[in-house]
Amino acid sequence: MKKSILLHLVASLIFFSSCNTAQPAAGKKDNGQIDITIVQINDVYEIAPLDGGKSGGMARVATIKKQQLQKNKNTIMVIAGDFLSPSVYNSLKYEGSRIRGKQMVDAMNAAGVDLAVFGNHEFDIPEADVQKRINESNFQWISSNTFQVTNGKIHPFQKEKAAGAEPFPETYTMTFTDEDGTTATIGFIGLTLPFNKAPYVSYTDVFTTAQKYYDELKDKCNAVIAITHQSLDDDIKLARQIPGLALIIGGHEHERHYAKINQVYITKADANAKSAYIIKLNINKKRQKLKLKTQIVDIDQSVLLDSATNVVVQKWTEIGDNNYASLGFDARKVAMQNGEPLDGREAYIRATKTNFTKLIVRGMEKASPASDVCIINSGSIRVDDILPMPVTQYDVIRSLPFGGSILEVDIKGSLLIRILEAGIKNWGNGGFLQYSESVNKDSIAGTWSLKNVPLDAGKIYKVAITDFLMTGGEANMDFLTKDNPDIAKLYPAFTDLKDPRSDIRRAIINYMEGLGQ
Repeated sequence: MKKSILLHLVASLIFFSSCNTAQPAAGKKDNGQIDITIVQINDVYEIAPLDGGKSGGMARVATIKKQQLQKNKNTIMVIAGDFLSPSVYNSLKYEGSRIRGKQMVDAMNAAGVDLAVFGNHEFDIPEADVQKRINESNFQWISSNTFQVTNGKIHPFQKEKAAGAEPFPETYTMTFTDEDGTTATIGFIGLTLPFNKAPYVSYTDVFTTAQKYYDELKDKCNAVIAITHQSLDDDIKLARQIPGLALIIGGHEHERHYAKINQVYITKADANAKSAYIIKLNINKKRQKLKLKTQIVDIDQSVLLDSATNVVVQKWTEIGDNNYASLGFDARKVAMQNGEPLDGREAYIRATKTNFTKLIVRGMEKASPASDVCIINSGSIRVDDILPMPVTQYDVIRSLPFGGSILEVDIKGSLLIRILEAGIKNWGNGGFLQYSESVNKDSIAGTWSLKNVPLDAGKIYKVAITDFLMTGGEANMDFLTKDNPDIAKLYPAFTDLKDPRSDIRRAIINYMEGLGQ
């Protein structure tokens, strides 16, 4: 499944077949050295600039690539997974269908992404939508350990074209040629952590697969690069296992990381294109040496917007704004003007309370003042970032992209305790619960209390809870459904858009706006 192509750049990036027919420029002698540049982004869910326009944006990413192309025609851009999901756009509709990453693929095509690997969140959306996004993409996918399951049979994902299906390669090679005729071949391996167990996806072991394909590529290529979507610890483990790798281009963490394990470089940029890594490889074929330099570049207001890509971004921004307006939101309106930045980073909110999770729960409490306890699962909060002031309604919408109503339910204390205990079991994942600060557990006695009074197993408590939690779909909480015998009453869902309980995001926005009064 390996493909070899010639990358020859004249005025723009053009791909030819694997046969190298390029001729050195007149009067230039092949010096045996060639420079290759890689622009790296990862974990990008937002196509438009964030933080009031100060950071990120795919139109700026496009400018970064064009700037590097002007310096070196042998420049490619790589995205190391997680771009189709999670996104607030996934719940919106355009031309009668759920958007589900269409806006991202459109922007990536415009910005000039060349290579992509799956992230675990790509499989949050239905299989049919993943296939549509693959078919719409103009970039090359690489998938060494991640495969599609159809009718019980495992096979490569594929791009469906008019001329026929094009299976994803398990490895991919690119041959570069410079002006004096020096050529070099780079082999790529694409690896995804086996986290998302969607029924249409199958994985092979990351480390066994990487070793297998490295061994196949190492004698055919001048350098082998792994593009991964996994934890930094696993990237470090991979670097130690295969010290001959030139580079690991990584994703999954949402903040920048850099490591050098022996001679293997590991790079990860900030999520949502707030930064990009510029990686420069110098290959000396005569001396069989590889030199590598890395630079992290902040993508901020100093980077101009690429006009062509910005047209695409503006198109989708308008589509999004119109969708939000139909739900009663004003995406550009400031909800909270002043205060400390709100911490929505996944590593923290799935293990403890932060100022953002406390604010969310207080918003629920204000929307449902008759409730004794308010509960939300941390997995509902998907921003995985710190929100600086001012916070707009769009910031709230993208922080909780799934939305959903706040339900009120009367339950026995025994069931409330069971829910709270399940939340503790879910420490570190999306099922970790955020709840009213009036609820506490005695770490020594192991008992729960509400406002310093022990929870009574036989007493009925009114609980405000997200509608998702009441489906039984959260980890260790399959018991939490409307049919549970310890539920005394489930109140009707609130559907009036003027009622903050109709959408948890509306409840949070109302609370934020009230803080300024």
